[in-house]
Amino acid sequence: MGHFYISEIKREPTLQRAALAVAIERVLPGFASVEYPDWDSLFQRWWNDAPPGVVLALDEFPYLAKASVELPSLLQRLVDQNRARRLHLVICGSSQRMMQGLVLDASAPLYGRAQEILHIQSLGAAWIGRALKKSKPAEMVEAYSIWGGVPRYWELAAVYKNSWHAVEELVLDPLGVLHHEPSRLLLDDLRETAQAASILSLIGQGCHRMSEIAGRLGKPATSLTRPLSRLLELGLIRREQPFGVPPRSSKKTLYRIDDPFMAFWFRYVEPNRSRLESGMVRLVKEAVQKQFGSHSGEIWEHLVRRAFVHLRVEGIEWLPAQRWWGTGADRKPLEVDVVSESEDRRLLLVGEVKSLLDVRKLEIAETELEEKVQRLPCKDGYQQVLTKVFCLEAKKLKSKDRKWIGGDDILRVLR
Repeated sequence: MGHFYISEIKREPTLQRAALAVAIERVLPGFASVEYPDWDSLFQRWWNDAPPGVVLALDEFPYLAKASVELPSLLQRLVDQNRARRLHLVICGSSQRMMQGLVLDASAPLYGRAQEILHIQSLGAAWIGRALKKSKPAEMVEAYSIWGGVPRYWELAAVYKNSWHAVEELVLDPLGVLHHEPSRLLLDDLRETAQAASILSLIGQGCHRMSEIAGRLGKPATSLTRPLSRLLELGLIRREQPFGVPPRSSKKTLYRIDDPFMAFWFRYVEPNRSRLESGMVRLVKEAVQKQFGSHSGEIWEHLVRRAFVHLRVEGIEWLPAQRWWGTGADRKPLEVDVVSESEDRRLLLVGEVKSLLDVRKLEIAETELEEKVQRLPCKDGYQQVLTKVFCLEAKKLKSKDRKWIGGDDILRVLR
């Protein structure tokens, strides 16, 4: 089976067609010897002459369609007329907004023609160790808390001697390649970016409730329903609710930036832009390093909860984990890092997430966890409540002691 791919498309249509013809010539000799006056003639010949099973992938397709508005309708006609031919056409794009408009909008020519729609996610935290040559779980989580799961960011960071040197040069420096990256991403996915950027900035700086965000913006909370929904659809933020709370309940909903790099940027870069523009890059970096433990700790907690559907704790399948927060059985505030129920909903697992444990700290964590379980209202109705402590790093703890689960076990399943 032959396949060819073209991404050099930010050109005039004439040059785009010439580049695509050269790519196709690897499968169809002589294809580029002809000058194609329009897309119709090029694609018609490809559709007629390409061997069965060949794959044509057009990257950043929205730019092609923007330069040649007739292209989606042309492809629709060719697809409809040649369904019997075993050819494969893949169209890709980094802008979710434009790709959805081209394929998922009911009024779009290509609506209903897609046989498969792939939403490509960022890579799991387990891969960053290999990319950045990090072997210890703590180093991997630190790196992931900065760069997230986008391989391009890993590639850029890999040439620097350490993560913080890379942060200084790539992210904090106003001339850095990634200094304006979130703004570029928002421009790709949203027609109006000011409100979205303001919401993300507030979430990044600690406003997680809709009422808090609305208050800081000076708007009624009801006006944020649509923009928050759009940010959720794009995967830029996620909703968190306490374990056991119905999904549609909004009273206890918290909003958090989902991508670690975006969370890092809106937490540390956005509020310091004036200082960074004035040349205080080194001072800002030092301040970020002092505060970074809080950020990386939150990312580590989230990774533990994400890993739950892939873990078999005590040989049992578990459903997605959540935090729990609220008023405990003793009517005092209570927060629990991890709560999950078994697939058969008979067992409950309650966990505490720590960064560093030794024998003494493990004993303290276990005692505190047992006390929390006694105060936890949502434990009622389960046949048994199991407890676990999750630690990123362990000092002199025996691996056979199953009272704790380490960073290696968590990262191993996050692929």
